Amino acid sequence: MSASLPEPVEDAEGAEGTSGPGLVDWRVAERVAAWAIARRPSSVRYDAEELSRSFAVATARAEELVAESTGWRAPTPARSLVTDRVGWARANVASFQRLLTPALAKFERRREEKREERRRSRPPWLADLPAPIASTVAMAGRSASGAQLGAVLAWMSTRVLGQYDLLLTEDMAEDQDLLYYVGPNVVELEQRHGFAPAEFRLWLALHEVTHRCQFTAVPWLRGYFLSLVDKAIEPFQVDPGRLAEMVRRTAEQLRSRQSPLDDAGVLGIVASGEQLEAIRRLQAMMSVLEGHGDVTMDRAGAADVPGAAHFSQVLRERRQSVTGPAKVLQQVLGLEAKLRQYQQGEEFIHVVEAHGGSELMDRVWSGPEWLPTLEEIREPQRWITRAEARDGE
Repeated sequence: MSASLPEPVEDAEGAEGTSGPGLVDWRVAERVAAWAIARRPSSVRYDAEELSRSFAVATARAEELVAESTGWRAPTPARSLVTDRVGWARANVASFQRLLTPALAKFERRREEKREERRRSRPPWLADLPAPIASTVAMAGRSASGAQLGAVLAWMSTRVLGQYDLLLTEDMAEDQDLLYYVGPNVVELEQRHGFAPAEFRLWLALHEVTHRCQFTAVPWLRGYFLSLVDKAIEPFQVDPGRLAEMVRRTAEQLRSRQSPLDDAGVLGIVASGEQLEAIRRLQAMMSVLEGHGDVTMDRAGAADVPGAAHFSQVLRERRQSVTGPAKVLQQVLGLEAKLRQYQQGEEFIHVVEAHGGSELMDRVWSGPEWLPTLEEIREPQRWITRAEARDGE
């Protein structure tokens, strides 16, 4: 089943400009992403309609195979969408807007309250003066944030092959719960490595369909994921105590020869203790999901995708091949942690299943309390011990 791309982001009142109040100008993000992508266009040519039909078939077949392998069935058929890099970036701007707007609005309200307190504390002759400068600075800040997001998405758009966009708001269902495939990136990889298109596309679909099944067939997973995201991006007020704690934590990591950017990028440095805990839980959860996606992809497609081992090797090398400024960008954004999630999550699953079979691994899906921590993913025996102790209670 195919679907259409989300409409471009509109301003709060439908006018040109700042995309409504807030800390990010979403329209600037779209424009910067589109501009940056246009500067480095893909060199491959492909028939978009044919590719859409091909992925529709692959997605439908992947659903059957994943259901046979996991026993999970999503409540509705998957909707596939082949898009170009600009379309992918635009869809992700929309997703970020839906995801971040509540937290950013809360931050904006707090900032407005602080600003009002300061205004009231001014001398009478200052309190009633208009504040055009403050408004101009706020608009510049929103534009800068939007430009930064757009630049990051433009870079990422050259790497992404497929993506599941889970349903985040019930009133925009048509624009969500989609399986995206980035056409130029897929075709470019097929041509460069001589992949059999039908096999490779089914292999990609298996991974994304597995993610969709995780979030739609495991009843508690989506709500728990969103609660962790909400905690991780909860706005905070920077005070001297917080700054001192951030400096202390960064210094400790440097002394132990551990990069403070390793696990969560810049966000991991500026996060509060509560935020950092939510980020770690998110990373552990995503490590299990990515590892499970890879394992299911290989098992479910064993008979239908003879070239799976070759595809897996090429993509693993591709993930590790980034160097120079792009490598630094990955570290700053915490994307290197995501790349490690694939390998660590897969290794965790193999160790757990080797010890207790699929029955033991299936406990992970019983509830949030059964999810492993980052430490348990790195040392699976710790989770096994905890899981067996819970059984004995």
